[in-house]
Amino acid sequence: MKIKALLFASCLVSMTTFAQKVKYSKEDIKKMEMYLFNEGFNTPSPKKTSTVILKDGSTHKGFCSKTDTKKGQIFEVALKDSITKKSEVFNADQIAEMYIYPSNAEKIAKVARYMGNIRNYSTKKLTKRTNNDRIYFVNQTVSLKNKKDDKEFLMQVINPEFDDIISVYHDPRAKETSGFSIGGSPQLGGGVIKSYYVKKGDKVMWLHKDDFDDNYDFLFGDNSEFMKKYPKNSVEWDYFSFLVQEYTAMANG
Repeated sequence: MKIKALLFASCLVSMTTFAQKVKYSKEDIKKMEMYLFNEGFNTPSPKKTSTVILKDGSTHKGFCSKTDTKKGQIFEVALKDSITKKSEVFNADQIAEMYIYPSNAEKIAKVARYMGNIRNYSTKKLTKRTNNDRIYFVNQTVSLKNKKDDKEFLMQVINPEFDDIISVYHDPRAKETSGFSIGGSPQLGGGVIKSYYVKKGDKVMWLHKDDFDDNYDFLFGDNSEFMKKYPKNSVEWDYFSFLVQEYTAMANG
């Protein structure tokens, strides 16, 4: 009898889970697949003026000649003052935030990658890869890939327009899902970034697509309206940027 009761309870749970699954229209899916984050850049332009704001409130402007990184995240910045021509080196633990321009060489390389994947044409904006605006870095204390001791780094915020609750940072070492190419033509499928650094509340973590389900409730579970509209079993990692934006809009609405 106990076994039958357990089987019956399990069946009810399965039925409830199935009943909660939401089906979306093709138009909805197309909207959710749009990549809404800013482009992530790794190399600053040495020819345009960068701005470093220290924790003591002082501002330093100059040409960013070098950055030292660990797993792609910046822990040291060399800046040549645009007026005095004097070079200064700042550690991440001194810096509150930084604004730099991406190098032209990296922008050209990113345009080439964009053109090499057909999926990009319907999900990403080419203008973000040729961005002439400054990109924003902020000091964060984080464990790289959730494995190392917490340290301070300068990390690029890629959702500055909707980072009120959840901030998403560029992972310079992130890989992309693979697609396939026929006879040297642009790649079909793939091209989805597999990982980011994400902050909600006081927690900063490295979020990989394989761990998305495990962290879904932490990211979005405190908004019942959102969870009803976008339950975990109805969405995919491909929709992540849309989900962060939608969650933020619903929370602020």
